[in-house]
Amino acid sequence: MMFNSCRFLTIVVGSGLLFIPASSLLARQNKGAAASDGQTQAQAQNGQDQDTNPLDRPLSDKERYKQQKELRQELKGPYKTWLNEEVPYIITDEERKAFMSLSNDEEREAFIENFWLRRNPNPDSPENEYREEHYRRIQYANDHFAAGKPGWKTDRGRIYIMWGPPDSTDSHPSGGMYERPMDEGGGETSTFPFEVWHYRYLPSIGENIDIEFVDTCMCGDYHFTIDRSEKDALLHVPGAGLTQWEEMNHQDKTDRFKGGGLENLGNGPMGTEQQGKEFDRIELAAKLFAPPPQQFKDLNADLDEFNSTHKLLSGPPFPFDVRTDFVKVTDSMDLVPITIQIKNSDVTFDTKDGVSKGVVNILGRVTTIMHKTVQTFEDTVDIEEPSELLEKARNGKHVYWKELPLQPGLYRLDIAIKDVNNPDHIGIYGRALNVPFFEDEKLGASSLILADQMYTVPSRQIGGDEYIIGNTFVRPRVAENPATPVSFNRNQGLNFWVQFYNLGIDEATKSNSATVTYQIADASGTVILQKELTSKDLGAHSDQLTVEKTLDIAGLSPGRYKVTVKVDDAISKQEIAQSAPFVVQ
Repeated sequence: MMFNSCRFLTIVVGSGLLFIPASSLLARQNKGAAASDGQTQAQAQNGQDQDTNPLDRPLSDKERYKQQKELRQELKGPYKTWLNEEVPYIITDEERKAFMSLSNDEEREAFIENFWLRRNPNPDSPENEYREEHYRRIQYANDHFAAGKPGWKTDRGRIYIMWGPPDSTDSHPSGGMYERPMDEGGGETSTFPFEVWHYRYLPSIGENIDIEFVDTCMCGDYHFTIDRSEKDALLHVPGAGLTQWEEMNHQDKTDRFKGGGLENLGNGPMGTEQQGKEFDRIELAAKLFAPPPQQFKDLNADLDEFNSTHKLLSGPPFPFDVRTDFVKVTDSMDLVPITIQIKNSDVTFDTKDGVSKGVVNILGRVTTIMHKTVQTFEDTVDIEEPSELLEKARNGKHVYWKELPLQPGLYRLDIAIKDVNNPDHIGIYGRALNVPFFEDEKLGASSLILADQMYTVPSRQIGGDEYIIGNTFVRPRVAENPATPVSFNRNQGLNFWVQFYNLGIDEATKSNSATVTYQIADASGTVILQKELTSKDLGAHSDQLTVEKTLDIAGLSPGRYKVTVKVDDAISKQEIAQSAPFVVQ
């Protein structure tokens, strides 16, 4: 492209550049200046200039720019580093503007404290896991992605800091021969070094996100690209690296560069479909490089616009109770049963044809400390009763169960429920979820679950229905208040279920040797019932034991009690106990 001697001014507009001839702009300025001079003279003639306070006049663009520049120059030392090097990718435009408007260090310190507090997934904790994870990611980026500049300044470093490690990576550090997938035209070519990061889910973006980085300089500086043909080292070499379509139809590459699209992948069976997704790729890039969505302590209630409405809690709150338990599956995975209890009296019923029906939508989400969603669930619960029995049914409760596999670590569990027959009736729950890690060679125990129903199920039902752990149906009793124990009537049996892990195994006999004791004590600590079992009775050759018992509590007086199950391992010389309080009515 040829330019004459006329100079141009470059103005950034959005993500593009706008070139304006300087002479044109100068002419406008001269014209504006002449008009201004004329106006000033007129005002002077009328005596208006004597009445005008120069401090009250609006600032010109030049004066405003100078003022902002002086303000930026005042921001020095650690505050400048914090803003420009530590949080540039996660701070919003509004927060940046607010920080820049602060006038002293005390205000800046308070702003930074609140900045991290708003992002703390567990505000009740003295530590801020989000902040610690953020700085860990910066350090990781500097250690692994540096390329003539700090790793946090690279595109890979930025994505890693903002969105965390990918769920999987397709890495080609040396480039070389590459078999294109059909959506890239097929065929074989040679590439520059490149990587594709895959995320199963990114908040506010979506599922199955692929992010591509290419090192076209062969210098280790991988840059983000939305053009998948950019990694093709033979793209501009005639006759080399043809797509499958080009080879079959004896075509050259000229058609790739027609049409002005973002990518030059070449024609193929899926070429038209991919061209139609170019705007999707632009939109994806915009979302990826925008600050991650904030999860304020009091703004997580909507759970990403639950049920497509913003009108949350505009009516009376919809109360519900939640219980979480933990069961070991493998060394790196736990099963987390989530039990939700809803009172029928809080549900709005619609009666039709002699049947009263209440409908409740349940939406749940588990996120990491960096707000990366790892599990979601969404279900509809229908509660139906004959209309003539509705009043009696209102005294009952409905229990919903969901099992989630999670790796050990700290998460946040958020649940929203909605009364479909009363759209303004919505309930919100949000708590930290600490999934335990069961160390090798150390005795461990699952949650001790007190259940209102428990029985062995046929093998065909294992893994297929609610409330089933292993081969046992276990429906937890849920407390109406986290501060109070669950309650049982004396005519009910007390069911409890617990597992113990990593029992010692004798090398000679290949069997375990432990004593299992379970007992019930009253509020004063007096033991009312105590029984002992040997581990061989529960599984002689296993390092894992399941204790499940049903106790008759008809003889217990109303009051508060505690059930305790303890294992004393004679081989590993360790012991462990799990306890749970309950109330007899």
